[in-house]
Amino acid sequence: MKLIARLAAASAILAATTLSAETPPNPNAAEAKAIVKEFATTLQGELQAAIKDGGPTNAIAVCQERAPAIAADLSESSGWQVGRTSLKTRNSDNAPDAWEQKILADFDARRAAGEDVQPMAYAEAVETADGKTFRFMKAIPTGEVCLACHGSDITPEVAAAIDERYPDDMARGYSLGDVRGAFSLSKPL
Repeated sequence: MKLIARLAAASAILAATTLSAETPPNPNAAEAKAIVKEFATTLQGELQAAIKDGGPTNAIAVCQERAPAIAADLSESSGWQVGRTSLKTRNSDNAPDAWEQKILADFDARRAAGEDVQPMAYAEAVETADGKTFRFMKAIPTGEVCLACHGSDITPEVAAAIDERYPDDMARGYSLGDVRGAFSLSKPL
C-alpha cells in the first residue's frame, strides 16, 4: 500500500513538472529578472571602478553608499521594492525576513547538492497583511572579486575598513561559488 502511495505521489510530481514546463513564463518574474540584471550590472560596474581606482577598501564605500541608492532608484522607477539580503549580513538593515530566510536556506541546500548558484532564483505569490504580493529572489554567487572583502583571507587593511563601517559584520568566510546572498524584490499584485 505504501509503495502504491509513493508511486502515485511520484506520478503527481512528474505530471506537475511536465505541466509547469509548458506553462508560459510569469511576466512578473521576467520583470523582476530584468530589474535584478540592471541592479547587478550597475553595482558590479561601480565596484570594479572603485577597486581599479583604490583597491578593495574603495569597494566598501560603494557597497555601503551606492548599493542602497541603486536599490532605491530602481524601486522608485519600477514600482517594485528592491533590495539585497543574506543569511550573513554585513549591514543589519538588510537582514532577511522569515520568507527570505527560508529561500536563502533553500539556495544554500541547492548549492550543497551541486547546483550552480549563477542561475538560481525563486518566485512566489504570497498572501500578506496588505494583500497578495509577488516575491522574487535571485541568488548572488560569491565571485573572485567578492573574496577580498567577504572571503576567509581578508587583508588587515580591508578588515579594519569593514570593521569601521560595519561593526556588526557577519559577511566573511565565504568561498568561491558560495551563495553570498540574494537580490530580493516584491510588489503588490
